[in-house]
Amino acid sequence: MPFTSLGLSPSLQKALNNEGYKKPYPIQKEAIPAILEKEDILGIAKTGSGKTASYVLPILMNLQGNLKSKNRHVNVLVLVPTRELAIQVGEVFQLFGSKLSQKIKTLAVFGGVSINPQMMKMQNVNILVATPGRLLELVESNAVHLSDIETLVLDEADKMLNLGFKEEVDRILDLLPKKRQNLLFSATLSEDVNKVNQVLLNKPLVIKIESDDDNIDLINQLAYFISEEKKGPFLRYLIKHNNLKQVLVFTSSVYKADNVANKLRKNGIDAVAIHSKKSQGARKETLRKFKSGELNVLVATDLLARGIDITFLPHVINYELPRSPKDYVHRIGRTGRAESPGEAISFITPEDEHHFKIIQKKMGKWVTMINSDSIDF
Repeated sequence: MPFTSLGLSPSLQKALNNEGYKKPYPIQKEAIPAILEKEDILGIAKTGSGKTASYVLPILMNLQGNLKSKNRHVNVLVLVPTRELAIQVGEVFQLFGSKLSQKIKTLAVFGGVSINPQMMKMQNVNILVATPGRLLELVESNAVHLSDIETLVLDEADKMLNLGFKEEVDRILDLLPKKRQNLLFSATLSEDVNKVNQVLLNKPLVIKIESDDDNIDLINQLAYFISEEKKGPFLRYLIKHNNLKQVLVFTSSVYKADNVANKLRKNGIDAVAIHSKKSQGARKETLRKFKSGELNVLVATDLLARGIDITFLPHVINYELPRSPKDYVHRIGRTGRAESPGEAISFITPEDEHHFKIIQKKMGKWVTMINSDSIDF
């Protein structure tokens, strides 16, 4: 099924083609026509499955010729759990919105930066992408009004609830008009997400995209037995010897992320750490460089990696294992996307062996293990 059969305008179809979208992902096939018909949606699909475009495109279509004229009264509200995702979603709206004949203004707002510039930019905004806390601050300052919202999107609802935003989301819902279109997207259908679904959605179309074990069959997984003190030299060897490009390295702490990135740079490898201690401006610029290929290695913690959505990311390296098997699959799922193969490498110390066996058992897939002592580095 091509994009031409989904009811999108010729200008959006042209923009999709220019951006390299050849055919719709499964969630886009089902969600786009339904959202165009103003149905409520419950979409369960993992990160990287194309869900952002599945709501961005039809929302832009529905706004054409139907924009509210009152200043600071937005038409569409998208709630997200992190500032990185807010920026990413805002950029997708701006990319495709710029191709339409009627001007549509999108703004992404989030905490961690001064509120005043965001308040000034609220003039004539049609689509607001926001983290819950910053949105409530803007509402309390009368910088934005939510009484004319026509479409509400909760993106990564599971993460939003897991990060403790439920009370803030409830406060926001009380400010919205009762009659509106509701779109709820989540990687998992947890008990909390299901409760929100029951309260929020009106006879929703339920779209559940089976993840094919999170596409792990597309990922070439390798693991190396290695001692803790040899991890740094071995990481540098792998990157240099194999000429790896666009490598996402996971660590379990902010301190370790900085340490690994510093050692890589001292050894002539272009690397930057991204984590919660960095300023928003620095994080945004680092992500931009990594996505564009200007930065070769990004060292990240799990929380900050949520805003990293790159269609063809070739390499993920677990410098340290995550605590849960689910987080492991989420990490390696950053590669092997869009039907494009990728490589995931894990460093396994003697202390990690039992935990890694549990991860493999839960994943239902056994990983090729290599003893690093057999490699001359």
